[in-house]
Amino acid sequence: MTELIAARSFRDQAVPESIEAVHILLDELWADAPFVPDMDRMTFATAVIEAASNIVQHAMPEYPTPVELGVEISVRTHNLRAEISAFGATDPQLESATGSMPGPEAESGRGLALIRALVSTVTFVRQDGTNIWVLSRDSSPHV
Repeated sequence: MTELIAARSFRDQAVPESIEAVHILLDELWADAPFVPDMDRMTFATAVIEAASNIVQHAMPEYPTPVELGVEISVRTHNLRAEISAFGATDPQLESATGSMPGPEAESGRGLALIRALVSTVTFVRQDGTNIWVLSRDSSPHV
């Protein structure tokens, strides 16, 4: 595995204001990794924000305490990786595990399909009351 170049993390309640904090986190990350091509930055950031927004908007608490949003992002020479976690959320019972785009009349369900289109791999695990989305995008830095 290649050397870690930059990393950032965030954890707080899953509230709308958290999305702005994730935007700031990404901006700080790109400052430490200026070699990442603009297209990779844009697509990866969009996927991360979409996943975080999905947690803020849709995660339901499994316990009496509020759901927390966690974001861990890392940059390596040829790879961008993010773990987006919903701490204390119920199991989302992923109905659209295929990640295909819903029909034009559908009012929801486009998030996973969009994320899958923007990154190289998407995985989901549920561990100890936490839903964890792992997003990875292969990147070819300008040399």
